[in-house]
Amino acid sequence: MVGEFDLPLDIIDRRVTKMKMISPSNIAVDIGQTLKPHEYIGMVRREVLDAYLRDRAKENGANVINGLFLKMDMPQRWDEPYVLHYTEYDGKKGAMGEKVSLEVDAVIGADGANSRVAKAINAGDYDYAIAFQRIKIPDEKMVYYENLAEMYVGDDVSPDFYGWVFPKCDHVAVGTGTVTHKSDIKKFQLATRNRAKDKILGGKIIRVEAHPIPEHPRPRRLSGRVALVGDAAGYVTKCSGEGIYFAAKSGRMCAEAIVEGSQHGKKMVDEGDLRKYLEKWDKTYWPTYKVLDVLQKVFYRSNPAREAFVEMCADEYVQKMTFDSYLYKTVAPGNPLEDLKLAVNTIGSLVRANALRKEMEKLNV
Repeated sequence: MVGEFDLPLDIIDRRVTKMKMISPSNIAVDIGQTLKPHEYIGMVRREVLDAYLRDRAKENGANVINGLFLKMDMPQRWDEPYVLHYTEYDGKKGAMGEKVSLEVDAVIGADGANSRVAKAINAGDYDYAIAFQRIKIPDEKMVYYENLAEMYVGDDVSPDFYGWVFPKCDHVAVGTGTVTHKSDIKKFQLATRNRAKDKILGGKIIRVEAHPIPEHPRPRRLSGRVALVGDAAGYVTKCSGEGIYFAAKSGRMCAEAIVEGSQHGKKMVDEGDLRKYLEKWDKTYWPTYKVLDVLQKVFYRSNPAREAFVEMCADEYVQKMTFDSYLYKTVAPGNPLEDLKLAVNTIGSLVRANALRKEMEKLNV
């Protein structure tokens, strides 16, 4: 994303080059040995990244409005405009703002997981919950997380996702997520902090955040001249829960489809023009989403399976394939011989995991 969207390096808080994957039994595997010298995972604060992108858009001619979108009136004929209703906060009307309407030719819904644009076109629902805390830890402990991220797996931190400690500018973000047990999110959050307890000891919580993250793309992402992108469309990957690149990429692809379809503003676009964005998106990224969906279903279903997953992560080939796919947002092409060895090792890990699960069940009887 840094390269493709020409982002300045000074908005990146941390360059993560090492990662620890930590199993339910607290076996830790170090990941990152396959990274090239110029490769890293960039850690940013969304308030910094988003502000930069907004300001750059404004400099390039976008009309940026500080407002809250309320609803949208649909056109009765194909050539009529959409009417957006929103509350504008320009500082002149006090804290209550001013109710304003705006006529537009096309709408790109980039308004997040709780998208009101999606509701307006009956795009369907999805479910997910995520919570994290920003914790200011002592400087000597922050040294440990200088270029390191941690991922914890286990029923204690999440029954269907993972817990994490990610380094930010002068603090760490500690969080977890779940689809199946949202009411227990505070319990999972506490468990994640406990798993990392010694490394964040003495830390002070400076901010608590909770966000819904989509579990899958919405059933409908397009209606007429209204298209959804990013979290509003459900573009978050399984397994990793990553979505910021896909939000930026889908927004750009959709905008490019409008520019092309309208012949640079010379004619009205229609649904067919916007559908080209969806077709291109699905062709490019569907394999990535499908592979990660399968991985999550196989390895996040039980603690023994998670132990097998962490065991696999010690393999250098697995690390290379994982980081290549993550950094460059594609399913990395593999080496047939190495893929065969990986398949054998995966089966072996799952067999051992299944045997472990049965033994644990005997102990619980």
